[in-house]
Amino acid sequence: MSLGNMCRKNVVSVKPGTMIDEVARLMEEKNIGSVVVQSVIVSGEKETFGIVTDRDIALRVVGKNLDAAKTPIDDVTTQNGVLTLSESMGLFEALEQVRSSAVRRFPVVGIDGKLKGIITLDDIIILLGKEMADVASIIENEGPLL
Repeated sequence: MSLGNMCRKNVVSVKPGTMIDEVARLMEEKNIGSVVVQSVIVSGEKETFGIVTDRDIALRVVGKNLDAAKTPIDDVTTQNGVLTLSESMGLFEALEQVRSSAVRRFPVVGIDGKLKGIITLDDIIILLGKEMADVASIIENEGPLL
C-alpha cells in the first residue's frame, strides 16, 4: 500500500506570515497538534513546507514571552530539514527514509510536488498494529483450538 493511500488527506495548513495566535486558535478548533506551513508559490518555483507543532509554540513563543498576535508563524516554523515523502512510496521505503530523522510528522507530496497529505509516526504505529492484529487473527483461525 502506498503512502498516498495511508496518509491523512485533510491537512490543516497555513501560509507564511500567519500570526501565531491565529494558528493556535486553528489548532484548538481542529483538535490537532501541528499545522503545515505551505510556501506561496511563484511561477516555476518548487513548493516548500514547514511544520509547526504545539510544542514549538509553547517553547519558541510562550517560553520566550513573544506576543503571539504580533509574531508570524515563520519565526517558529521548522523548515530546514523538513522531510517530505512521495505519495507513491511504500511504507517500508518511507520508514527507511525517516529512520535517521528526529521528527514525527511528514508532509506527503505528489509527483507534482504538491501537498497531498500528512503522515505521522503515530499513524504508522497504529497502522502496523492493525496489520499485526490481522495477521494474528489469520494464524489463530488456522491453528488448532487450545
